[in-house]
Amino acid sequence: MIKVLRIINRFNLGGPTYNATFLSAFLSEEFETCLIGGKHEEHEGESLFIPQKYEVEVKIVDDLQRSLNFSADKKALAEIRQIIRDYKPDIVHTHASKAGALGRQAAYKENVPIIVHTFHGHVFHSYFGRLKTLFYKKVERRLARKTDAIVAISPIQKQELSQEHKIADSSKFHVIPLGFDLDKFHTDKEKKRQEFRATYNLSEEQIAIGIIGRLTAIKNHEWFFKAIRQLSLDCEKDIKVFVIGDGELMDELQNLAREIEEEVEKKLFVFTSWIKNVDWALAGLDLVALSSLNEGTPVSLIEAQASGTPIVTTNVGGVKDVVSDGETGFVINDFKLDDYVLKLKDLAEDENLRKKMSQNGWNHVEHKFHYRRLCADMEKLYKELLAKKKRG
Repeated sequence: MIKVLRIINRFNLGGPTYNATFLSAFLSEEFETCLIGGKHEEHEGESLFIPQKYEVEVKIVDDLQRSLNFSADKKALAEIRQIIRDYKPDIVHTHASKAGALGRQAAYKENVPIIVHTFHGHVFHSYFGRLKTLFYKKVERRLARKTDAIVAISPIQKQELSQEHKIADSSKFHVIPLGFDLDKFHTDKEKKRQEFRATYNLSEEQIAIGIIGRLTAIKNHEWFFKAIRQLSLDCEKDIKVFVIGDGELMDELQNLAREIEEEVEKKLFVFTSWIKNVDWALAGLDLVALSSLNEGTPVSLIEAQASGTPIVTTNVGGVKDVVSDGETGFVINDFKLDDYVLKLKDLAEDENLRKKMSQNGWNHVEHKFHYRRLCADMEKLYKELLAKKKRG
C-alpha cells in the first residue's frame, strides 16, 4: 500500500478542493490517502461538503492560514510534522502556495521519500509589488530544490514557471491538467434551466450572463462591469448579470453596480453570493464571462463548457489551454474592452451561435478534464517517482 499525505491551503470553494478530493477518493486500491488542510476564510465559500459527498475524511489544521503569520505558521508546521510522523507517508503532495511552503518544509525535515507540489496558480504577476513578488519567487525556488516533482496544470503554466520565472528546471515539471466530476453538468440541463430561471424570474427572451469567482482584485470585476455598462447600451437584448461569489470587494462592487444601473436606467445586476450547486446555475445562464488579470486553470470555464454554456474571457494564464477560441467561446487579448463587449453582444444576440458553441463544449472537456484522467496521470507520476527513488 502506497500512503499519500495530501495537503491543501484551505477548504474553500475552488479547484484545489475538488482535485484533492478526487485524488483522495479515486486513486486505485494500491494507494491510501490522508487529506488535510486549513479552514476557509470569512468571505469564501466553505467546501467541506465536497469531500463529504465523496466520502473522503479530512483533518483540519486550524493554524494553516492563507496570509503570512509567523506564530500561526510555526504552529501549523509543527502540527503537520506530527501528522507525518504518525501517518508515515511514502509521498507528501502539497497543493497551492501556503500548503506547499509548510507542507514541503515539514516533509523534507521528516525525510519523506517523495515530495510533490502542484501549482494551481501562481502569484508572480498582478498580485503584489515588485519586492514582494521577488521574495515569493526566492521562496519557491528554494522549496523547489526540496521537491521531487512539480505539477503544472497547463503547458502555459509550465512555461511561465520554468522559463519566465525560473522556479526550477523544466525537467522537474510535469503537466497534469485538473480533473473534475463533470457528469452532473451534462445531465438534466433543461430541468435545471427552468428551475434557475423561475427562481430569478427570468423569461426565455432575457439573456443571463454569469461571472463566477471570488470578489477580489485579481478577478477584475470592475473592468467587467464597465463592459456590461457598454453592452447594456449597445445590445438589443434584455440582459441580466449574475455575480456569483463573495469576497472583500462585495460592498464596493454593489455600489458600482447601482451607479451603472442609475446611469443606464436599467436593472442589470443580481448578486447571488456563493451557489454550491453551480451546475444548476450554469444550466440557467446563457453566457459565462471571466475578466481575470491572472489565472491558473479557471474552473468556472471548464464547468461552463461541460454545461454547454458559451464563454467570453480575457486571455490570461491557462485560459487558452481550457477554452477552444471560436468554438466553445471567445478569448480576448490585451484587455481590449471594445472587443470584449463585441463578443458578449454577438453571443447575446445570436441564438444560433450560442447553440453551436454549446454543442462543442461537452466534447471539448469531457475527457480532457475528467477526474478519471487526472487520477490515471497522477498514479503514473507517483509510481515513476517511487521507482526512481528505489533505483537511486
